[in-house]
Amino acid sequence: MTQKQMMLTFPEELLREPIIYNLGQQFRLVTNIHRADIAEDRRWVILELEGDERNIEDGIAWATSRGVRVDIIETPADD
Repeated sequence: MTQKQMMLTFPEELLREPIIYNLGQQFRLVTNIHRADIAEDRRWVILELEGDERNIEDGIAWATSRGVRVDIIETPADD
């Protein structure tokens, strides 16, 4: 299992679409929201995805194709 943390930034037209739910269902990923801010001038979520590396990559590609900006958050390696 792989874990990746990312920031998703949503355009206004996607606010009513279940993007995070679909990531979990369509790509068999565990989703964990760490932080979110949905306001008139900003719409972002810090999200952790856990699952098969390929499914995570496919899910990120799908979200990007829908218009979501995805920025991977690099986390320090455990010693």
